[in-house]
Amino acid sequence: MDLRLQALAVLCVCSPADKLAATADLWARAQACKSAGDDAATSLDTQAVIDPPPDQFRLPGRPELPRLVDPRQVPQRSVHTREGRAALIHAIAHIEFNAINLALDAVWRYAGMPRAYYFEWLGVAAEEARHHTMLVRHLASLGHVYGDFDAHDGLWGMCIKTADDVLARMALVPRTLEARGLDATPLIQGKLRQVGDVEAVAILDVLLRDEEGHVAIGNHWYHWLCRERGLEPLAHYRQLSRQHQAPRLRGPFNLEARARAGFSQADIDDLQGG
Repeated sequence: MDLRLQALAVLCVCSPADKLAATADLWARAQACKSAGDDAATSLDTQAVIDPPPDQFRLPGRPELPRLVDPRQVPQRSVHTREGRAALIHAIAHIEFNAINLALDAVWRYAGMPRAYYFEWLGVAAEEARHHTMLVRHLASLGHVYGDFDAHDGLWGMCIKTADDVLARMALVPRTLEARGLDATPLIQGKLRQVGDVEAVAILDVLLRDEEGHVAIGNHWYHWLCRERGLEPLAHYRQLSRQHQAPRLRGPFNLEARARAGFSQADIDDLQGG
């Protein structure tokens, strides 16, 4: 089966355990396809326009729990309690589970991109799956499982808004919403160090390193698309942010991580001036 069709099939999977296994298998198939080229048993059709699945397959596939609520209804808990730390780790695990879906959606939905685009986002999906696994394992050490706490659906909401345009998706998901993790992670790590959760800090080190790469992929393809369409990247980013009502980003910003992730000095100056 074509890799992009497989990505859609994995996106529809509801069980976290099954989705994690299917994502790992999909990445293995993608690597084999990339290595074998035209001789691969699995193909990659970059030009195919793929129809969404029938209504009975909701997008994205996800479990009944966690219950999704308005972001303002997700309670704030102190990391100085075991329950509070578990809620924090659960929130990050939920972000990573959503990030698997975001990467898979970027693969199946958009036709006409270079082959490298699809392989890179399949690799991102595999890394996000590993992140979710690490966090859920740590969550279990705190006496909880994924689904024990309410969560919100902000990331997927932006996916819906940008479904018709890969340029808007690259602008507003990886280089806006996911890039917020570059800023937030060191602050979260500081809180976890204060309460002695060294394992969680180490896990977040891995996430921060990998997320720099994921945001860099979004930046690369955003700028590639701007060049293809003859658009000025910074001015068009401002336009897309207004059009799709992207959240206004507030500091403090992790400027070093953002620079490593491909943000230009003009981007950073605009961010700080905003």
